Amino acid sequence: MQNDNQKSIAGAILIVGVLIAGAILLKGSKAPEPTNIQNGDGIPVAGAPTLAPVSKEDRVIGNPQAKITLVLYEDFQCPFCGAVNGSESSASLIQSLKQRDPNWAPFVPGINDYIKNGDVLFVYRDWAFLGPESVKSAEAARCAGDQGKFWEYHDYLYNHQNGENQGAFSDPNLKSFAQILNLNSSNFDKCLDEGKYAQAVADSKAGGTKAGVNGTPKGFILRSGKIVSTIDGAESFATVKQKIDSALR
Repeated sequence: MQNDNQKSIAGAILIVGVLIAGAILLKGSKAPEPTNIQNGDGIPVAGAPTLAPVSKEDRVIGNPQAKITLVLYEDFQCPFCGAVNGSESSASLIQSLKQRDPNWAPFVPGINDYIKNGDVLFVYRDWAFLGPESVKSAEAARCAGDQGKFWEYHDYLYNHQNGENQGAFSDPNLKSFAQILNLNSSNFDKCLDEGKYAQAVADSKAGGTKAGVNGTPKGFILRSGKIVSTIDGAESFATVKQKIDSALR
């Protein structure tokens, strides 16, 4: 009888473990829960989240007059952010997501048609929370943006993720990436060394926190400046597509 009970308990523990693992795959990388946020739905106890309007500080692709704006907060070290961008370095994680949902597909490349058609304005924002290499890589991408190569650098970073704060995005590597992408090394290195965008990256994180971001990737779908839906974690393109189509109606 005792052995039967032990087997039942072990089986229950295994089932709970599987459920937790599945939830983690969908939710993405999480920050410690803010003290003013309830567990579960993450509804603020005091004050409603506010999302800053699109500004010149943002990195955008698409028609500024598009019906829909999709604001996406990401961290360059976040593996789930790499996955939703379809990055090469996230191949194993993407495979895990597909095992859970055979129809899973990365939504960032998936929304390209909406952007090309002028229906969606895509806005990228930093929410660098996974450590110093998250912050420096975010600064580096902005430095690349000074030379018109933010998006090339953005993609290169995601394609070369290799753990968190393990040196993949060290200053020497970030400078090497700039050389590979044919940036002016002198200007890039000066921008990074002087911390030209340190405050901008910090401000972006503060703005995301004010909007209720507590993990990445986190997206907001807006129409006429109002949030109509959110993207929480590594959602599939099919799910995001439904939300965009609904907002366009």
